[in-house]
Amino acid sequence: MRLKDLREDSDIKQKEIAEYLHIKQNTYSQYENGQRQLPIDILIKLAKYYKVSTDYILELSDNK
Repeated sequence: MRLKDLREDSDIKQKEIAEYLHIKQNTYSQYENGQRQLPIDILIKLAKYYKVSTDYILELSDNK
């Protein structure tokens, strides 16, 4: 997944994204590191936040 790249490219800390998603920072970190599966609702929120497609986040497409 491209979560870490998207976040770092936007100069945002994990804590900020976690607050936006109403989850703990540790939980978000586990999504980024692939230790926990990303729920669909969180995936959709992240796609809207970064203004990219869910396919782009999941590395199914290179088109944002």
